Amino acid sequence: MHIDHRKLGRELDLFDSDPLIGAGLPFWLPAGAAARHAVESYLCDLERRHGYQHVYSPALGKRQLFELSGHWRNFADDMFPPMPMGGDDLVLRPSICPHHALIYKSRGRSYRDLPLRIAELGPMYRSERSGVLGGLSRVRAIQLNDAHIFCGEAQAGEEVAEVLRLMRQAHAALGIAPSSFQLSLRGEGKKYGGDAAGWASAEGLLRQALDAAGVDYAEAPGEAAFYGPKIDVQVADRAGREWSLATIQIDYHQPAAFGLEYADASGGRSRPVMVHRSLAGSMERLFAHLIEVHEGAFPLWYAPVQLAVLPVSAAEDAAAGALQRAGLEAGLRVEVLRDGSLGARIRSVAERKIPYAGVIGNREAPDGLVALRHRDGRRLEPMPIAAAVRLLSDEARP
Repeated sequence: MHIDHRKLGRELDLFDSDPLIGAGLPFWLPAGAAARHAVESYLCDLERRHGYQHVYSPALGKRQLFELSGHWRNFADDMFPPMPMGGDDLVLRPSICPHHALIYKSRGRSYRDLPLRIAELGPMYRSERSGVLGGLSRVRAIQLNDAHIFCGEAQAGEEVAEVLRLMRQAHAALGIAPSSFQLSLRGEGKKYGGDAAGWASAEGLLRQALDAAGVDYAEAPGEAAFYGPKIDVQVADRAGREWSLATIQIDYHQPAAFGLEYADASGGRSRPVMVHRSLAGSMERLFAHLIEVHEGAFPLWYAPVQLAVLPVSAAEDAAAGALQRAGLEAGLRVEVLRDGSLGARIRSVAERKIPYAGVIGNREAPDGLVALRHRDGRRLEPMPIAAAVRLLSDEARP
């Protein structure tokens, strides 16, 4: 049976929408925001530990910025109309890469600085047609896990290989199994920027990285970005439809368009290669997939509520509060459920797909114990509150 993330996401209070905000502009409710924050924090920490430096850049830019990058020529129909402002036309960006090119250009760079890995979890906007919008999978406001690596041409192959390794690590932690890999190549037509030599080099580097990783892939002529070829990592939903989730792209075009340079080892000036990559795509499309893959029962580390504490009666309220405080202090997401019968509360925990319930009755409370129940049906022997918190904290590491 196909699990529809739009239906399940609303049933689990993960996200919703409102006509007054508009189509393709969902908002995240507290439960969905908690899960998303956990994933964002994991991705940012993973990037930091692998040499990425995080930045923030504005979602707006002058129209001239996107004319220079080539986005205006190739993407204008998918961009929101310019907003006149003080003699300038400001545009909501459809991509983050032009801003990162300017961040690179804002300082003098040497070959000793390379590879320079700049990452951002940033907003961008696409003026999608109403007919293609749906839930979280196709939206107009996108929060993208994005990064750009500026490196010498000789470094680009290893950078792509390292990104493939990082993707494999992130996808395993999230519970994602790619369905296929696609090498998207240049096709016919005038939309592609740069020269033939740059395209041939970029396509060769991506092909070599895929071959070295032992990844089966299909070549797709005509599916490249206008600035360079790319590896598209595809995932399949429960209906068998494939979506592009993660990507790696090699770009010779925008470094030339923006005049990017670095001082090379010989004392001259060289142009960097720009590697675009996203480990997990947009948070919207990622969670559309995760909701369906896990049927809403997320792994413990990014479950919105990790532990629901159930005092059997009012007499155990103090013990339940102590467990909640200990869990919160340890960084866990803990709720105490007091209203209704114990059976009704246990059913509520199951319906909300909370990984653990901690029952405290008159046998546990006097000794500072809690009886944990996992959503898979396992029941653990009563244990001290501190031990329960350690157990969940250890298991909650991605």
